[in-house]
Amino acid sequence: MATAVDAERDAVARAFTGPVREVELPGCTLHRPAGGPDLLAAGVGPARAAAATATALTAAALGGSPYGLVVSAGIGGGFAPAAPVGSLVVADEITAADLGAETADGFLPVTELGFGTVTHRPPEALVRELVTATKARAGTVLTVSTVTGTAERAAALRARHPRALAEAMEGFGVAEAAAAHGVAALEIRAVSNPVGPRDRAAWRIGDALAALTEGFGKLATVLEGWKPEGWKKA
Repeated sequence: MATAVDAERDAVARAFTGPVREVELPGCTLHRPAGGPDLLAAGVGPARAAAATATALTAAALGGSPYGLVVSAGIGGGFAPAAPVGSLVVADEITAADLGAETADGFLPVTELGFGTVTHRPPEALVRELVTATKARAGTVLTVSTVTGTAERAAALRARHPRALAEAMEGFGVAEAAAAHGVAALEIRAVSNPVGPRDRAAWRIGDALAALTEGFGKLATVLEGWKPEGWKKA
């Protein structure tokens, strides 16, 4: 049965032409459209996304053809009014929103506990090029393990992350795997619903997938021209 993850993969694949070849890896399958990038439907959540991305990166490195860029792409929730339904968001910061500890004084990220990281920053010049090509909005995309379903949590996230435009469930995991390999990472999200009270009737998944396909059609040339030489991970 097709899943939302498959639909996201297919939305990206439609931006490219030609047949798609499948390459089996341990625990996941790469899809290789003719003339396009390798696609991986990694699954839901940061842990699954990190594991699948690490598998693909390791296989490529051991095969002598390492990747130069990893893109986490899909649909997600947008913080109104900055990122309305149907809009495209490019992350200039990929941040784990709930990686830390709850205390009597509120939430503390792992960085304030003295270990780990909660943010990865994509290459600034590449983000600017993508925004120019697609007219997307640039800002923080939050990675959450639990999708926001109340106005209170949405407000709390915005208070902690005032530059947040969207939330999704995989970007930080993908970026963690990429960082371990010294590879640049991007996150691109098409907004399917507002972040806040859970209201399935307000979701516009079809519109978001169409926006994702259109966005990749515009940024394909930018991504193909990306040169990792000289890039330093944050």
